[in-house]
Amino acid sequence: MRFTVIAVVRHTVCRVSADLDGACRSPRPPGLAVLAREWTRIGCIGFGGPPAHIVLLRELCVQRRGWLIDEEFEDAIATTNLLPGPGSTQLAIFCAWRVRGPVGAVVGGLGFVLPGLLVTVLLAALFLAGAPPTWVRGAGAGAGAAVGAVALQAGVSLLRPGWSRVAGAARARWIAYVLLGVAAAATVGPWLVIVLLGCGVFELAWRRPRNSRTILEVHAWPVVGAVIAAGGASGGLVALAWTALKVGALSYGGGFVIIPLMQADAVGQYHWMTDAQFLNAVAIGQVTPGPVVHTVAVVGYAAAGIGGALLASVIAFAPSLSFVLIGAERFDRLRQNATVRAFLGGAAPAAIGAIVGSCIPLAGALTEPWQFGVLSGAAFVLLALRRGAVVTLLAAGAIGAAVALNGGPLPT
Repeated sequence: MRFTVIAVVRHTVCRVSADLDGACRSPRPPGLAVLAREWTRIGCIGFGGPPAHIVLLRELCVQRRGWLIDEEFEDAIATTNLLPGPGSTQLAIFCAWRVRGPVGAVVGGLGFVLPGLLVTVLLAALFLAGAPPTWVRGAGAGAGAAVGAVALQAGVSLLRPGWSRVAGAARARWIAYVLLGVAAAATVGPWLVIVLLGCGVFELAWRRPRNSRTILEVHAWPVVGAVIAAGGASGGLVALAWTALKVGALSYGGGFVIIPLMQADAVGQYHWMTDAQFLNAVAIGQVTPGPVVHTVAVVGYAAAGIGGALLASVIAFAPSLSFVLIGAERFDRLRQNATVRAFLGGAAPAAIGAIVGSCIPLAGALTEPWQFGVLSGAAFVLLALRRGAVVTLLAAGAIGAAVALNGGPLPT
């Protein structure tokens, strides 16, 4: 296995150098207490989404502790980007697995996820209370108004890198997948996952036309399963579990692709939340540390209280842990797998389009004129001034609180 070879080479080099000058030592695996402390620290200070998480994990595992070398870490990033679900969570779990094996993966994963989850549930209880204080309602309305701009910025930031990875005739298909994702996020709601999977299957068949019949027979089962589940869930905990599963196991392209998936279920189909409450949920997921997938806990809280929040969180994060525990030793082969890369050649641009398109229903959920002003200002700050999402959302929340305290209209 490639990682094993790299580790052996590194150990050999260190032994030779140590024989020469005693200066090089192979890093010792940390105890579980150390691993829990370090991953929990990242879970507590990991504001800013995946870019911040990658920086913190690299600083810990490569630069400060020397548990991984640069090539191992870069391979881990590339491989986790091939998997559905929250990529930075999978990276954190994989790094813990490389350091201390399966037990380390569980401990590190919990340390990374739980701090932000706890804060998210507490904020959900505050914002979804039957009669929250006026300033809380205003802060939620202000931050929620800026969410559409944050989603737009997240999608736009992915367009150029995605475009640069394709060439020739493939670019026409890439554009088509992006446009399909935009349209699906704006119109089809809970069926978005079918569009994402369908684009992946189509690209897979396109790249291997001679075996297209076999490919469709083998790989169309997720689409069939998704159709049955999306159409069969009638509400309650089963519907909540299906929504959380889509978030954790069937979302490609980063955390923001989950927004249209959840909005269609939580607001449009099952009516667990109002549009204003869903915007608050997305804002909470952004301003808390850890992955934006924490938003699913707010949806779960709205559906079934604290028990619903915990159920949704467990189901949403379980696939990330399972992918690492089951497949970590095969990650290097996964990166080289032509079938996986062909599928993602269709699903990934569709997911980017879905992120961009999610700003349409998010903006459509706004009801007060001042909220559209906040949305426009947030778009300018994020896209033109290139400020961070957390600062932008906090500023928008402060504006909303000021509006509320001065007697301005609030969404119901």
